[in-house]
Amino acid sequence: MFGTGKPRTKLGRWLDKRGITQSWLMKKTGLNKNTVSDLTSDKDRSPTLKTMQKVIKALKEIDPKVNSNDFWDV
Repeated sequence: MFGTGKPRTKLGRWLDKRGITQSWLMKKTGLNKNTVSDLTSDKDRSPTLKTMQKVIKALKEIDPKVNSNDFWDV
């Protein structure tokens, strides 16, 4: 759990560790608030391939080595 007491997924913890906000991810990916929130806090939420690609593309701006296996079992 993060400081807010909310459960966090691997993606959520990755963002938290780097001080990246969900708002930043929403802007970079064009995904809606609910989708980003689910991906960062709901361990049972699996993204579609298209969503996953958008997230990874945005995160590569921060860390070029990041890939989908870092966050999801694909």
